[in-house]
Amino acid sequence: MTNVKWAFEDFEEGASFPLGSKAVTAAEIIDFASRFDAQPMHLDEAAGKASILGGLSASGWHICCMFMRMMCDAFLLDSTSQGSPGIDYVRWKKPVLAGDVLTGSSTVAAKRESASRPNLGFVTCRHELRNQRGEVVAELQNTGMFLKRGAAA
Repeated sequence: MTNVKWAFEDFEEGASFPLGSKAVTAAEIIDFASRFDAQPMHLDEAAGKASILGGLSASGWHICCMFMRMMCDAFLLDSTSQGSPGIDYVRWKKPVLAGDVLTGSSTVAAKRESASRPNLGFVTCRHELRNQRGEVVAELQNTGMFLKRGAAA
């Protein structure tokens, strides 16, 4: 645990950091939808074009899963993360279509030490995903639990 990049102390209120990018393919949209959200606009290009979404579109839940992977790769897998007590909100602002490339950022909105566990702190982040045109496609906020540097779980 001494070589991690992100511990509770490393998150500063107002700091923002990139989440990298993710290309979204038709195959993965259809695969996810066929297993978890089998609505026509997520399974078929023609049905997507006929819908208000304008094309084969990723499920909102698929967007959340892609965001989670981006967050893991950006910092969670190299941190003292102990999970999260939940998500404050998720807002899907625009459709994510096959061929889109998502980029993301996270901004630390607040942090506080745990009142009951001196080795733990809570970090609240606001997250934003944008498509290749710079349009915001999703906004999320959640609180993560992180051990303090050098603390044992």
